[in-house]
Amino acid sequence: MSTIVSLPDQTTAALPKRTYINNEHGILSWLLTADHKRIAMLYLVSITFFFFVGGFFAGMVRLELLTPAGDLMAADTYNKMFTMHGIVMIFLFLVPSVPATLGNFLIPIMIGAKDLAFPKINLLSWYLYMIGGIFVLTTLVLGGVDTGWTFTTPLSTHYLNTHVVTTATAIFIAGFSSIFTGLNFIVTIHRMRAPGMTWFRLPLFVWSNYAASVLMVLGTPVLAIAIVLVALERTIGIGVFDPTKGGDPLLFQHLFWFYSHPAVYIMILPGFGVISEVISTFSRKRVFGYTAVAFSSVAIAVFGFFVWAHHMFIMGVSNYSALVFSLLTMLVAVPSAIKIFNWSFTMQKGSITFETPMLYAFGFIGLFTIGGLTGVFLGALGMDVMLTETYFVVAHFHFVMVGGMLMAFLAGIHFWWPKLTGRMYPESVSKLAAIITFVGFILTFFPQFVVGYLGMPRRYHAYPPEFQVLNVLSTAGATVLGVGYMLPLLYLAWSLKYGAIAGNNPWQATGLEWQIQSPPLTENFLETPIVDHEAYDYEWLERKTERELQYVG
Repeated sequence: MSTIVSLPDQTTAALPKRTYINNEHGILSWLLTADHKRIAMLYLVSITFFFFVGGFFAGMVRLELLTPAGDLMAADTYNKMFTMHGIVMIFLFLVPSVPATLGNFLIPIMIGAKDLAFPKINLLSWYLYMIGGIFVLTTLVLGGVDTGWTFTTPLSTHYLNTHVVTTATAIFIAGFSSIFTGLNFIVTIHRMRAPGMTWFRLPLFVWSNYAASVLMVLGTPVLAIAIVLVALERTIGIGVFDPTKGGDPLLFQHLFWFYSHPAVYIMILPGFGVISEVISTFSRKRVFGYTAVAFSSVAIAVFGFFVWAHHMFIMGVSNYSALVFSLLTMLVAVPSAIKIFNWSFTMQKGSITFETPMLYAFGFIGLFTIGGLTGVFLGALGMDVMLTETYFVVAHFHFVMVGGMLMAFLAGIHFWWPKLTGRMYPESVSKLAAIITFVGFILTFFPQFVVGYLGMPRRYHAYPPEFQVLNVLSTAGATVLGVGYMLPLLYLAWSLKYGAIAGNNPWQATGLEWQIQSPPLTENFLETPIVDHEAYDYEWLERKTERELQYVG
């Protein structure tokens, strides 16, 4: 049995026009497309826009914290700034970032399919995402919301006169975008794999997105219910969370965190998949313990639904519940540690090269490991009670989500950019951007561990003067970090016109996506591929290359 892929003479010049991914350039053709690759590019543009909107709010927060006195903005305005930062970054960037962009583009190609199972629903998911984003921008224009991104009751239901309902509507709509994307991925991976593409020949990127999709489909409706109940209580006073009417404010905490802690894994699991692909490619080795890494993604998804109450240790849960959830929190670290261990052994004695995606992968491992280890502190009952409302939590969360997820996202964008666009980017500038991003991140968030341990509470716009030095260092680091994020935007845009032609497989990787032309055809494959090799089989790739050279000869 042989693998049927695009042969060397299958160039764009020899193909009928209808097969080009960029055959139609009109705006309407993009807005009505059912091509998963175009929808992925629509997501990429949209998500990038909202990332910089959320980054603006973060910049305003850091400027306020340059000085101990709250002298840049009023307390209410500051509350709106960090609330809008959290809402935009979590619901409009971190949750959809890798699945909606790289997952949308790559999963059908990686499994040998011509598209996702439901192309029109895929397009609908992007429209729902955009409608949710428009509602968030409307909230901003109307004056913002100041409850924090967690919408804690009774702040969100009674005491504040901000636009909670509008924001809740935005999150509710955007949540359906995630549900549809997850459903599409699950059905596609189950039903549309190419002949020979067994479960244990799937790339680990597919495994990770599959696990994240299960979390999306099962967890997001719970958040939707909680948000609807907040809106109803705020508008008609139904009393679900109001103790004066027989309600329970802790119920909202349970509903919200039942989704929002698995949401951490919705955000990070696809990033794990990116790192597996990058490390294998630039180490020229099959991922060490492939099966363990694959099942660790599933284990993270399962454990994710059993640790939500570790966010509630100071909120009145019983001692027994706190003990159980503390132990479960420690256990969820095990499958994450398996991944770090296996990536390290993948690199051992590998033929490692230091291209830009690999630098971002190294940054991911370093930052995520720090974030994971500090999460153990917050899972321990005694430490959590002391640290939970301090900047220690802010630092931990950003090391995991921004240091982890964003580094993985940038690693994936740089890794698959030649496949997405057919162009290469300037390697020296991109390596510099990776280094600047890593250094800027450490300067920004590591001081927050210290200032949080010393007792500085989060979400305050004024603080004691003895914390100023660490806050100035953090704000300076945020400036460096901003430069690191702006550089890829500039040189990747430049590469669209001026970048060198990438070729089909510039990294000499093994996945099916690298065996077809760049950018791919609308139908992805001229013929359905037949898979007869394991994932990350570099010996197979060498044999295939030799056959193609003989064919050309």
